Amino acid sequence: MSAGTGEATAPPADTEEARRGAWGTTWLLLTFMLVNFADKTVMGLAADPIREELGLTRGEFGTAQAAFFALFSLAALGVSFLTRHVRTTVLLLGMALLWSAAQLPMLLGAAGFGTLLATRVLLGAAEGPAAPVAVHHLHGWFGQRERTLPTAVLMVGAAGGVAVSAPLLTGVIDVWGWRWAFGSVGLVGLVWAMCWNARGEDGPLAPLGRRSASSAGSDSSDAESAGSGCADAGSAACDGSSPSVPYRRLLLSGTWLTAALGAFAAYWLLSAGLTWAPDYLHEVSGLSLKQSGAVVTATAVGNAVVLLTHGLLARRASSKGTAPRLPAGLGGGLVMCVAAMSIAAFAEVDAVAVKIALMVGPMALTNVILTVAQTAVARITPAGQRGVALGALAFVYALAGVLSPLVTGRMVDAAASVPAGYHSAYLVMAGLVAVAGVLAVCFLRPEKDAVRLDVPETPAVGLPAH
Repeated sequence: MSAGTGEATAPPADTEEARRGAWGTTWLLLTFMLVNFADKTVMGLAADPIREELGLTRGEFGTAQAAFFALFSLAALGVSFLTRHVRTTVLLLGMALLWSAAQLPMLLGAAGFGTLLATRVLLGAAEGPAAPVAVHHLHGWFGQRERTLPTAVLMVGAAGGVAVSAPLLTGVIDVWGWRWAFGSVGLVGLVWAMCWNARGEDGPLAPLGRRSASSAGSDSSDAESAGSGCADAGSAACDGSSPSVPYRRLLLSGTWLTAALGAFAAYWLLSAGLTWAPDYLHEVSGLSLKQSGAVVTATAVGNAVVLLTHGLLARRASSKGTAPRLPAGLGGGLVMCVAAMSIAAFAEVDAVAVKIALMVGPMALTNVILTVAQTAVARITPAGQRGVALGALAFVYALAGVLSPLVTGRMVDAAASVPAGYHSAYLVMAGLVAVAGVLAVCFLRPEKDAVRLDVPETPAVGLPAH
């Protein structure tokens, strides 16, 4: 169909050029996620000097961190609906500019607890839609069977943002103070926004009507070759003009519900770690601030290794034309159960070396569900609705960002001692991850639900559907 109808997507004739563009976009969006999570890391790394200068209890500090997520979920859901009408390149640029600007007021010496709360709310509203919009944009460059690795690379931005920013921001805090930690990530975000404005573009598999003029022009000149591409997958896979699956059926499917719960559990652990891991390592394990930063960095590297290994294994299976040995839900759920046992062991053991080994290794397995959840939701969703489905997923898991720092801080403050409070908090995390893992094993079945919802598989760029 022609580009003007908005009913099908046409891959460009130069498949190799499209693949280079796809991976170029992947690296740009990886950097986007690195900056995104560097923003989140500041509060955890600067917790002690912030609390000391502003006179905050752990509960008040947890409230400040939770403020980041006050509008996070609502923004993720609201902006996801804009993906049906506004190009994702524009949305991503706007988010980067807003979250960068939100950091700068903390450079002022007069900025206190109220300013911290206000800027965290604004920052959260700007960053809430970042992951779902970035994944939606990325999936406009890759077919269904190609998506696991680039999605995993994007999720590595969460781990990499911590790994890269932890030592750098710790140095900034030591030399220039905690306020410049906020200012530095704001300036880096502005640099990314300038790069994206110059190089960012929509993919050939993006829903028509949201694609760049250059992509549309390329596709219109190759209308004939389009017939063997996305058009063969059926308009449900490519149509951006109207929903082809009722949202009620989509969001109440076993795959979407268990993907959302699994991502919620993983994000609970991630948010708690970003906020409280440095404090835990310092107060309970007796490590210095620099040592705690090093452990946080090592944990982030472990998370990145886990995500990339999972993505590479999925890509290898896809390139060989073989199905994974375990269905997505079964494999992801079992991995979460292993991670849950590791979290419980972390809470019980006293040896610092064992705790660090658990953080860097088995506990990192929880993050696999973040990739599994996003690719599973994309599989059961037509392309035109994908941004909304992923935004709704982010709405749910981002609630963990509100609850986790707040609940953990309150539990530690209310306990007889700091170690006792953290012990209880980590056991709660272990239970949540275990429940999510068991439910994923039983109900996360993207291929089965895609057939039931009549959603065809999106083919690779320039390739017919299988």
